[in-house]
Amino acid sequence: MGVKICGIKTMEAAKAAVEAGADFIGFVFADSKRRISREQAKIISKALPTNIKKVGVFVNEDAPTILQIADDIGLDYIQLHGKESPRFVDSLPYPIIKAFSSHNLAQINEYACDYYLIDSPKAGSGEVFDWKALEMLDTDKDKLILAGGLNVQNVEEAILAVKPAIVDVSSGVETNHVKDPIKIKKFVEHASVAFLQIKERE
Repeated sequence: MGVKICGIKTMEAAKAAVEAGADFIGFVFADSKRRISREQAKIISKALPTNIKKVGVFVNEDAPTILQIADDIGLDYIQLHGKESPRFVDSLPYPIIKAFSSHNLAQINEYACDYYLIDSPKAGSGEVFDWKALEMLDTDKDKLILAGGLNVQNVEEAILAVKPAIVDVSSGVETNHVKDPIKIKKFVEHASVAFLQIKERE
């Protein structure tokens, strides 16, 4: 059970995530307002404690570029948000997080991944999808990452409803499109409370 803070662009944001108790930090290398340069990601990566898992987010990138970035920065996971095929996923010698839209889950079990990330139909929009869509999902919940419109106000409810292994947040811990240390801290706190409730019920 863990928390991933995605879209980290600055050392300040990374430090806030670490101090809050996040387990994963996401660097976006795809076309996005949260895109980070390889050089900046490398600087931040070197400063992170070894217990923080570093995730690189890519969209329809070619394998040589992904591997070059992953090796250079020391990524622990590669997160794929595009139309990558199961064969492409299998070809990458890294733990994989494959993202799926909540409206398109039919092929999810064709992929051999370490984690399956379920996002809103429009990734990065900050919009919540109907979590009931996951009730019939025949996938190991220990591999499920829940994303899509999560924030301090709804993360507890989301965790208790879906029981994912990890929750992923980006815009939900921002103020004016900048990572907010207070929101990050509160998000991790609320998520931890919900995860603890689930553990106590088991």
